[in-house]
Amino acid sequence: MIVAIDGGVASGKSAVGKRVAERLGLAFVDSGLMYRAITRLAAERGVDPGDADAVTKLAESVDLRVDGDRVWADRMELTEGIYDTDFADALPRVSAIPGVREALVAQQRRLGQNGVVMAGRDIGTVVFPNADYKFFLTASLEEKVRRRAAQYERRGEHVDPEVMRREVEERDRVDTQRAVAPLRPAPDAIVIDTDNLDVDQVVDRIVRHVEHRPRVQ
Repeated sequence: MIVAIDGGVASGKSAVGKRVAERLGLAFVDSGLMYRAITRLAAERGVDPGDADAVTKLAESVDLRVDGDRVWADRMELTEGIYDTDFADALPRVSAIPGVREALVAQQRRLGQNGVVMAGRDIGTVVFPNADYKFFLTASLEEKVRRRAAQYERRGEHVDPEVMRREVEERDRVDTQRAVAPLRPAPDAIVIDTDNLDVDQVVDRIVRHVEHRPRVQ
């Protein structure tokens, strides 16, 4: 069984996806961690995020593994610091490189070959267009900013609300307007507005749908 959960920044897809996977007894993969890993490796190895060829070669040469909220590159764990703001500006640039997306989509498909709940921005449209179940989570800008700020504060980082608002707006703009695999719901995805729902309520909605609707054959 393959369950695709897509959505923009701070839509709740990672937290929801992890709990859905636990409820359904499936592996969970947060595909965004893979793009973060490549962005971090590029910074550590002095690769310019604007050099598409060099970043693509890096993505093609690294074997990534994701288990829940942990990520490894060539057996070296990169989880600690993977959300550091140092990589915030480079991340959307790296994620928009066609060669990087092609390399990581191939790895994502391998990770999901035995069944998976995968969260991301193009899972239902590109990675698994024939997924058994597809969901797309939305939230208002105000709610996204609130959630994003809470994430940073839980990590002990100071948050400037206006700066956070601009970052969220810019990330969604880049993701929706990029030429390759833009952020958008698949035509057959179930869209869930999460503004007035907590994580458990969204999880319950998805699990009920999966359990009561036959899989696509």
